[in-house]
Amino acid sequence: MPARTIRRALLSVSDKTGLVEFAKTLVGFNVELVSTGGTRKALADAGLTVRDIAELTGFPEMLDGRVKTLHPRVHGGILHIRDNAEHEATIKEHGIVPIDMVVCNLYPFETTAAKAGSTHEEIIENIDIGGPSMVRSASKNYRDVAIVTDPSQYAALAEELRVNGGALALATRERLAGAAFARTAAYDAAIAGYFAGKLGEASPDRLTMTFQKKQKLRYGENPHQAAAFYTEAMVKHACVASAEVLHGKELSYNNILDLDSALNLVREFADPAAVVVKHNNPCGAATGATLVDAFARAYEGDPVSAFGGILGFNREVDEATAMQITEPNRFIECVIAPSYSKAAFEILTTRPKWKGSVRLLKTGPLTSDASRNRDFRRVDGGLLVQARDGEANDFANAKIVSKRLPTDAELADLKFAWLVAKHVKSNAIVLAKQGMIVGVGAGQMSRIDSTHIAARKAGDRVKGSVLASDAFFPFRDNVDMAAAVGVTAIIQPGGSVKDQDSIDACDEHGIALIVTGVRHFRH
Repeated sequence: MPARTIRRALLSVSDKTGLVEFAKTLVGFNVELVSTGGTRKALADAGLTVRDIAELTGFPEMLDGRVKTLHPRVHGGILHIRDNAEHEATIKEHGIVPIDMVVCNLYPFETTAAKAGSTHEEIIENIDIGGPSMVRSASKNYRDVAIVTDPSQYAALAEELRVNGGALALATRERLAGAAFARTAAYDAAIAGYFAGKLGEASPDRLTMTFQKKQKLRYGENPHQAAAFYTEAMVKHACVASAEVLHGKELSYNNILDLDSALNLVREFADPAAVVVKHNNPCGAATGATLVDAFARAYEGDPVSAFGGILGFNREVDEATAMQITEPNRFIECVIAPSYSKAAFEILTTRPKWKGSVRLLKTGPLTSDASRNRDFRRVDGGLLVQARDGEANDFANAKIVSKRLPTDAELADLKFAWLVAKHVKSNAIVLAKQGMIVGVGAGQMSRIDSTHIAARKAGDRVKGSVLASDAFFPFRDNVDMAAAVGVTAIIQPGGSVKDQDSIDACDEHGIALIVTGVRHFRH
């Protein structure tokens, strides 16, 4: 099929970026412009001759603009097959003129729904009806009609029109149709997601999700794996997907995973906090009176593992913290924080060893949002969906089951270690002392192995530390090992049939034991 010459275009857009320039290109090829409402005004104000949609349909826009393009003279002009004699006779009989191009990018539903303070009524009014109908009509009839749904498409189309003397190739029209159907699918998915959230449907019968490609990645977990980063629509909270990259090389697949883990952990703490993440597990974490104190203690949790790690902060990075981060012999891949002081940014981006490599991400305030309430895990042929393991408020029903009560200092460390443990791969053991990690055992098939690794990592610092376990102890051997290395208090969920054995072991060793009744597996 030959390229189709564009003779008449219907333009109706919310996002008017590049609109006038593209319309001028069309006019340069003697394309008649037909338009609606604000789009028509923008074109007319730019000095272009544009025909009002009401002239085409014989009906005015009505119902506050809800009805303007839903008309046989619009859809007949789009949908009729040019090489079909019966179709041609029908449109001629009813005075319908062909529409060869539709330029439509829909009402900004996602933007409105994501904007703080938008009312339900405002969101509903931004559900486009006529726009998706025209987009689908033009997409279905792509053999004869070009559908343009994004300003990013204008430049390439303008160039092809110049090369082909005002015509577009079939391959181009087919590609545009595919992009248009993807757009309407995403649009409807966003609307369905909004209603599911409003109605409180944690597990709707039909789960429809859509993501927009943010960037193509150099590769995935390994160089032979192709990869890209996609983001959700209507994200309101601070997260890696919405963070602004202020400086540094392109983010990698593994960087993004680790940044997500770092941010999810550091946002758990109310006091100034810093975390160091490596291979999706925290190797350092600490709170402090100041951010620089928190960072120094977090980094000291495991300096060997921290090399090449990811840093997360829950406060603005200040000059003193930046100076600490950039000390000699320290190498950090990425830093994520709510913001950076001017002095801190200068330090992090001008030090010779740092300026060319470290990535700096800014999230804005670490506020909570209901859109964070679900986690998704892809399996072959399916999707696992669960409620997010949210902010750990597990101490309200926690019980001290040992004879010895924890001291105030131990209790503070137990709470700190507990928050960290929920972000460590299972089986997870976390050793903490004075508000910092001193040892972590992660991802082992046996809990006793995790305890052994955590104790080895801690070294001499294990003496006087507390231990947090993400799940119950199946045997007392974990308690016996903890006692042997100098642990003084333990927090764990409980729930094993052999809980009493662990309690008895704690009492024998003089260890304080708290059970929470809540498990925090992270696979």
